[in-house]
Formats: sequence, C-alpha cells, structure tokens
Amino acid sequence: MVEAMQDAGVVVTGAGGGIGAALARRFAGAGARVVVNDLDGRKAEAVAEEIGGIAVPGDASAIVGEARDALGGSIDVYCANAGVAFADGDVGGPLDEKTWALSWDVNVMAHVRAAHALLPHWLERGSGRFVATVSAAGLISMVGAPSYSVTKHGAYAFAEWLSLTYGHRGLKVHAICPEGVRTDMLTASGTAGELVLAPNAIEPADVADALFRGIEEDRFLILPHPQTAERYRMRAADPERWLAGMNQLQQKVEEHA
Repeated sequence: MVEAMQDAGVVVTGAGGGIGAALARRFAGAGARVVVNDLDGRKAEAVAEEIGGIAVPGDASAIVGEARDALGGSIDVYCANAGVAFADGDVGGPLDEKTWALSWDVNVMAHVRAAHALLPHWLERGSGRFVATVSAAGLISMVGAPSYSVTKHGAYAFAEWLSLTYGHRGLKVHAICPEGVRTDMLTASGTAGELVLAPNAIEPADVADALFRGIEEDRFLILPHPQTAERYRMRAADPERWLAGMNQLQQKVEEHA
C-alpha cells in the first residue's frame, strides 16, 4: 500500500496541527506529494516545509482547484479533515445559531463542496479516494457537545452515501472515527472531554496509522479506538440501554461542572 502512495497527489485540510498534520506527515512519509491546507497560513507553511509539501492556506471549502493546480492537475486522495467543535453544553439556554451554522458549514458542507468539485474528474478516470475525519461522536454522540455530535453524524452519513453511491465506479471512501485524541480540540472540550475522552486519548500519529491500516485492508470505517465498535453495536442493538448509559455520563459531567 505504501508503494501505491508513491507520488500520489494528496490534499489534507485542517493540517496545521493535530490529526491533519499527522495525516500529512504519514502520506509524505509514504512518498506522496502533499498539499497542506489550513486557515492559519503560517501553520500550513510550517507543516509543508517540514514534510516537503505545498502550503495552500484558506477555507477548506474552496481550495480544491488551487490544490489541484499545485499538484500538477490531479488529486488522488482528499482528506476532509478540517473541523470545529464547541463545548456548547445543551440547547436549553440561549440558542447560538452562529455556532450551529459554523459547525454545519465546516463539519458537513465543506465535505459536500469538496466532493462536488472532485467527483467529475474521479468518476471520469475511474478512481479517487475520499477520507473524512469524522469522530466517534458521529457514531455514538458526545455529551456536552450537541452541535458537534449532530454535524459529525451528518459527516458520517455523507461519507456512507458517497461510498454506497460511487463505490462501483472506483471511488474509495474512508470515515475515521476516533474518540479522544490529544489535540487542541480535546484541550478545549471542557469537563465532558476531560471526563469522557481524556482518559483513553491517543496521539494524532495513532490516528494516521489507523487510517493507513484501513486503506491497506480496504475498510470504510476506521476505528482508532477498538472499544468504539462495541459501543456502536450496543447503540444499534439496545438503544434504550445505550441512552441510559449516556445519560449517566451526562449526569456525571453535570456533577463535575
């Protein structure tokens, strides 16, 4: 599989740090030509310089054309990694519609826009790989983060739809769904993140390694935390029990707030 990435054109959004930077490093280490995207141009340039990549700063929703040009006309792998998270607690207080709108735009619509720009070329040539950094919250929700949980469910659903719709036409899709990862996003996740995610948090490089194993095994669902699979099964098989357990977590967070 490493050989398959040699000289491949790869784009990673939100790659100025965290999981995105780890993905960029992993692809570059496999011999790919990597475009590093981030809203923070200095961070994008720093990672690009480190790995011998190309920095294309800006809004992840609108860089496909520039990234394609930077790679010489073709993108082979697109990692829709940029995301936002808010510890917005609940929706019982004042409704922050700006938070919800931004979450929807970055966590879902940026994926939709990228796919819209990428698919014509990929379907014409019969190959392409779309990697969506989702989150375990897209499978099993996350207490204390309603806008994040809802939009990550949307990101996962969109990745599923891409796969089931275009798999027979050469499109490979992977949905990465980690639980806690030691990034700035985890640090900013508040009490819920500290209690629920931090104890079993892994490094960003572990997420990148999990993706490469998933690519090697041609798997859609990438679970860097093995326990997520059992939690996902429980949610489907016994939703009442799963909801009761999640409510207990919610109460624990409230006790420590």
